[in-house]
Amino acid sequence: MANDGNDEVRPGLQEALLGYHLRRASAVFASDFAAATAGTGMRQVLFGILSVVATNPGISQSQVGAALGIQRANMVSLSNELVERGLMRRDVAPEDRRAFALTLTPEGEALLIDCLERIGRHEDQLLAQVSSAERHLLLRLLQRIHAQPSDAEA
Repeated sequence: MANDGNDEVRPGLQEALLGYHLRRASAVFASDFAAATAGTGMRQVLFGILSVVATNPGISQSQVGAALGIQRANMVSLSNELVERGLMRRDVAPEDRRAFALTLTPEGEALLIDCLERIGRHEDQLLAQVSSAERHLLLRLLQRIHAQPSDAEA
């Protein structure tokens, strides 16, 4: 069907697909995350690692990787990056000498708090037209989706 010459582009067939809208929303949030954390050197994956370690001091690298869906080799290089930046400590785990126990440094804690505040302000702006109840429901629904194993994982 040819465009009749007007400049309006009608939505495609993907308009009815939830995955399409999740991908578009994810792109908006990723771009906003980058804007919110500009100048901190923080990326979503690094923020995720710092967040899990802050909540679970002494957690192993493999546990963090499993919790965030990060492959082992990638987790090692990401941990190295955070340790080299002085944001996280990696000590030999007392109960398993083959594993590393991760903890945040004071600098890592301060950066995490700063990023949380920045991201919170940006999310509040992005979700200004979404009620608190809708936001809570959306969060619960998204958590339910990503908690399910994919076909690749099953």
